[in-house]
Amino acid sequence: MSICLMFFLTAFQLWSQNALPSSEKAFAEFQKISDSISIDFPEDDIKTYRRSSFSESQLQNYLSLHYKRLDLLKYIDGHHSFVLDSYLHSGNWFMEVGFPKESIKSYLDFFKYYRAHEDDLTEKERDAYIEMLTYARSMLAQSYAELNELDLAEIQHKKNLEYTKSLDYIYYPSALNNYGLFFYWHKKDLNSAMRYFQKAYTITKATYPNHTLIGSIRDNIADIHIEYGDYLKAQPLYATNFEFFKTAINEKTHAKDIPRLISAGAQLTTANAYLNRFAEAQRTFKQLEAIVVSNEARNSLGSNSKLEFLEAKEFLLKQQNKISEAYATSQKIKAFADSLQFISKIADEKWQAKLNDAIVDRIAINFKIDRIQKENMIKSQRTKLWFSGILSSVFIILLIVLYLNRRQHLVNAKNKQLLAEQKFENTTLKVEQLNTEIKCKERDLSDFAIRLTQDQDWAKALADQLSVIKQADAKEREALIEELDHKISNKISVDTNTREFFERLDKLSNTFYSKLTQNYPDLSKNEIRLCSLIRLKIESRSIATLQNITLASLNTSRYRLRKKLNLSESTDLDLFIQNL
Repeated sequence: MSICLMFFLTAFQLWSQNALPSSEKAFAEFQKISDSISIDFPEDDIKTYRRSSFSESQLQNYLSLHYKRLDLLKYIDGHHSFVLDSYLHSGNWFMEVGFPKESIKSYLDFFKYYRAHEDDLTEKERDAYIEMLTYARSMLAQSYAELNELDLAEIQHKKNLEYTKSLDYIYYPSALNNYGLFFYWHKKDLNSAMRYFQKAYTITKATYPNHTLIGSIRDNIADIHIEYGDYLKAQPLYATNFEFFKTAINEKTHAKDIPRLISAGAQLTTANAYLNRFAEAQRTFKQLEAIVVSNEARNSLGSNSKLEFLEAKEFLLKQQNKISEAYATSQKIKAFADSLQFISKIADEKWQAKLNDAIVDRIAINFKIDRIQKENMIKSQRTKLWFSGILSSVFIILLIVLYLNRRQHLVNAKNKQLLAEQKFENTTLKVEQLNTEIKCKERDLSDFAIRLTQDQDWAKALADQLSVIKQADAKEREALIEELDHKISNKISVDTNTREFFERLDKLSNTFYSKLTQNYPDLSKNEIRLCSLIRLKIESRSIATLQNITLASLNTSRYRLRKKLNLSESTDLDLFIQNL
């Protein structure tokens, strides 16, 4: 029996290994795919996060390979920082290229994995993830907002505020600023937006006055003033930002933030022109024009920055009543904007088409995985059938041995009885001994029937547990197999059958059958067997199981038996049969 059990466990482990990749195999495959991707699109290169960087074939290949990587992450154990960084990179990439639904999935996987494995990280690793956690939470909120799921977005903003409130660095005012932008852009609640901008500005000005975040907050506050039509309050904020971004160095790129500088100059020019401060507006515009020309010569001027510059120029010319020049600038803006819109539309169409192709590829990959798993399942079922055949053969052999042993015992008992009849002086003693043996065998038969019922229930439970093991993940499967091993080791019994039981029952109840047939000739064979089972004091549920009928059917059979035995309602059927 132990050999069969070892074989079963070995076969099951082999099936599990074939059905799912190991952690190290998945890790190696992930790195192999990443190396292939990084040849053209390294993860630390800004071009990887821009739609315009990809050709059609490159996009299709990138998405297909990226989805394959994501599918491998769930099999990788131990490399916690690696898995976290991979989920974060995926969320950032999808967010930057404009796929908020996909970015949400990756960010949620990032947070789920971090919660599950936070205790496995070193203190240094946990410190390093502080900024990533608050950034991912902010991006997750933004993705929800872009899908117009504002309630979910607000939940994430509040979680970010709660998380960053006790942190020392710029994270808390940054979270406040992002929450303000949520009210400004998506809820159109200017009062709430201003409240959070002001709170963020107060903290940043007091603790981190040289951080570039303060320029963003000033810009947001000034924009709220513009929404209210209060250019007088907005103008000094734009002026401060224009001077600030001339020297401020971005904390991540370690370079001047030229787009923010141009934006601040354009906003200041517009505000001064609106307030009819044309001298100041003209002076600011000259400085702004020099910055734009310089960056345009270096081919480092962004399209949005150029558009902001042209719009500020057009507004200034209109305010100065230079209609023809303003009109010429307006035409430039229209041509430039149309060009940008056309390029963007083409890029969007290409990306959408290739995204669909990538999804189809992913479905095809999943189909192949399903097919492989089904093939492994079929192999597993064949292994189980082979194991069941071996186990059944062992059971049958054991039953034959038991049957031959009991048959030999009966032959010996009969010989002893013949010998006892020949020896008159020992007749009484021998008869008592035979009666004792018969009672023992009846008790054995009763116990045998009960064990048979219990074994049937146990076999069903074993089948259910095997089904659970198949559906469990890799971690749970090992524990479930160990539990199954323990249960099987504690219960190794003989799997007999009902036909063998009734054959033995008929042999041991021969005398009782003869008496029943003589007194009640109308009884059927099943009714005679029912009487024999009742005589052995077997409970009704076990009798129903042995006869393969329900309890309701058994009660009907007992009622018919009472009629054929001519028993009154006051007579107990069980006591009557046991006293026959």
